[in-house]
Amino acid sequence: MNREKRTEIFRRLRAQRPHPTTELNYNTPFELLVAVVLSAQATDVGVNKATDRLFPVANTPEAILALGVDGLKEYIKTIGLFNSKANNVIKLCEQLLAFHGGEVPRDRAALEALPGVGRKTANVVLNTAFGEPTIAVDTHIFRVSNRTRIAPGKNVNEVELRLLRVVPEEFKRDCHHWLILHGRYTCVARKPKCGECIIADLCEFPRSQRPV
Repeated sequence: MNREKRTEIFRRLRAQRPHPTTELNYNTPFELLVAVVLSAQATDVGVNKATDRLFPVANTPEAILALGVDGLKEYIKTIGLFNSKANNVIKLCEQLLAFHGGEVPRDRAALEALPGVGRKTANVVLNTAFGEPTIAVDTHIFRVSNRTRIAPGKNVNEVELRLLRVVPEEFKRDCHHWLILHGRYTCVARKPKCGECIIADLCEFPRSQRPV
């Protein structure tokens, strides 16, 4: 795919959603960090149901530590892997207080050193909380990037590095959310909605494989 085609794709995605953002509910960088940690192998809807109950009661490292592991589990037990996630969130809160004054660091290495935080989670926090032009490749972005040929790659790291290389600078900060939302609602896994797609004429997914 050439640069002109990619630029037009992102122009259209921007016109469709001028101010894209995460569908996770949050008000502070700390709330976002906790929500993203909880969202691994879970839906945003499911996480929001839990955090809508949790955050009014505890939305700081100190308050979550006061709940303790068992108290936290009561709020997040509807989310998959809640046992390990509760342990990670408690340890994460301890480290934020011990090393960062209770604040979420605006630094990749510091974020990735926190329990339960990998590269994807760090990218989401840096992008969504702090406006950095990072790209967190999840299953939706991986699928859309490969299917459309915007940035094909064999694994999430390859796709991320290619996107960082080929996405025009003016679109980098928001392309993460545009691609996620496009994959979640239009370029879906089993039967992509090519007939409704605003970039169908630019997409390089073979027409013979597109649903009728």
